[in-house]
Amino acid sequence: MSKAVEEYLALKIEQRKEKDAFRLFRINEDAVDFCSNDYLGLAKDIDIAEQTHKDIDNYLRSKNGSTGARTITGTSKEILALEAQLASFHYAEAALMYNSGYTANLGLFSALPYRGDTVLYDELIHASIRDGLNMSKAKSYSFKHNDLNDLEQRLQRAEGRMYVAVESVYSMDGDQAPLKQLAALCEKYQAALIVDEAHSNGIFGKQGRGLVSEIGIEKKVFARVMTFGKALGNHGAVVIGSQDLKDFLINYSRSFIYTTAPSPHQVFSVKNAYDKLSMSNDKTIKLRKLVVLFKDKVKEFESLEVIPSESPIQCVLIAGNSKVKAICQQVQEDGFDIRPIVAPTVPEGKERIRICIHSFNTEQEIIGLLDSINQHLENYGE
Repeated sequence: MSKAVEEYLALKIEQRKEKDAFRLFRINEDAVDFCSNDYLGLAKDIDIAEQTHKDIDNYLRSKNGSTGARTITGTSKEILALEAQLASFHYAEAALMYNSGYTANLGLFSALPYRGDTVLYDELIHASIRDGLNMSKAKSYSFKHNDLNDLEQRLQRAEGRMYVAVESVYSMDGDQAPLKQLAALCEKYQAALIVDEAHSNGIFGKQGRGLVSEIGIEKKVFARVMTFGKALGNHGAVVIGSQDLKDFLINYSRSFIYTTAPSPHQVFSVKNAYDKLSMSNDKTIKLRKLVVLFKDKVKEFESLEVIPSESPIQCVLIAGNSKVKAICQQVQEDGFDIRPIVAPTVPEGKERIRICIHSFNTEQEIIGLLDSINQHLENYGE
């Protein structure tokens, strides 16, 4: 490696360390989980694991890998059956699987909007959508978070085919997009609405079909991205929409075309997770009760500033990278696995503890977590 490159790497790493924003891997398996995206505990579900192993044992093709890209040897009848199942489950015409939510958004937004088009996206939209737009030839502009007036003003000035991109539940705040009003606005200006449902899939709607389905506006949304790495306890994602959209992505989405297809284990595991989701909503009901409990209990702690949210994502704002990291470290020592979200992931002054509530958490664990955060926040600096 050249000396200039080595010096550049060292400089960039040191800059992150100076801002107390340097990322490290952390394994904390013995602590109470309040930070993973496994909202329903399906990542640990024994029934799903056992059924998946049975399916692989009976699989007649490769037991380990998919052997190639989808357009060559990677497509199996099992993948096609799963895509049909997902389309039906989410009340759509067609579905196309991707290897992750990141590659789904990258492939959708880099391929679909083209030169002369305009994409308007919420300022808090996920990084994967921003990266996809950076690869697109279309113009793209952010609008103020959940601000319908700002969006309408931008729609009035937009040119070409118009797209509006939002998340149904925002990953860093946990709040919801005003989907019904957004759909009406897009209909007024003939814009295509695209909704990333990563953090509402499995949680909201009948049998976990998502927030779009709960509101009943499936036909007014051009495309939905449903990921499997959160409430489904798996890995991968699917783009839900029309058959024409699916055919378009198969032919133009580079992150789909030029990558190896999902493995048999991934395909069967996702299928079995959806099967379990379809059979019972006990976990979802319990999760929602725990979210209500958290919201009620946190009101008892005047020093805790929480972003309003009806989702399992609850955030306690603690300004300053060093401060929020120090308090998180102390709470972790109390046995609770939480993680700080620091700048530049969130704006400076909006650093936070991002708490993820799960169906397997207990009331006592939630109360204990809040007690611990409040105690260390009050004692900070002593």
